[in-house]
Amino acid sequence: MFLSDHDIKKALKSGSVIIQDFDPKRLQPASYDVLLGNDFLLFDRHQLGVIDPKQNQDKYMRKIHVADDEAFILHPHEFALAVTKDFFGVDKSLCCHIMGKSSLARLGLIIHTTAGFVDPGNQLNATLELYNTNSLPVKLYPGMKIAQIAFCRLETPATKPYGHPDFGSKYFKSGSVEGSQMWKNFNHED
Repeated sequence: MFLSDHDIKKALKSGSVIIQDFDPKRLQPASYDVLLGNDFLLFDRHQLGVIDPKQNQDKYMRKIHVADDEAFILHPHEFALAVTKDFFGVDKSLCCHIMGKSSLARLGLIIHTTAGFVDPGNQLNATLELYNTNSLPVKLYPGMKIAQIAFCRLETPATKPYGHPDFGSKYFKSGSVEGSQMWKNFNHED
């Protein structure tokens, strides 16, 4: 069951939903608008012949910081990682879906290619997987509404929420844009 605006306010008061610097003007009927942060990650294609998920790709990524009064230009058919300005999360009784804004989708912008889910117990500045499907570049401004989050109540609370010691919760309480940590899922010989 998704939470309504009324339910989201109640969950904020009880602490089961966390949104730092909550702005009531961004509360929608059943979601909350989140803002784009200032940091982006791009693959340096000239250094990389292939992406191997078994290998740490951090050294092949370039971080770009965009000032509040500047824009990041996402070129046609280009992929970039970005971070939300908002830090948000849920307790073990809820999960959260990150979804694109319709107005941006109509410009050809995809804000998450597959990873639009926040597990019960996680809280973070979410990393977004941006992709421009259009044939024209799109300007993205730090602080603009970039996505919306919708909260869903679980039938029963998770017994092992994200961040539990039994999991390798790679992005738990992440505070910045982060590249893939998939390589940690493979066994590595030292």
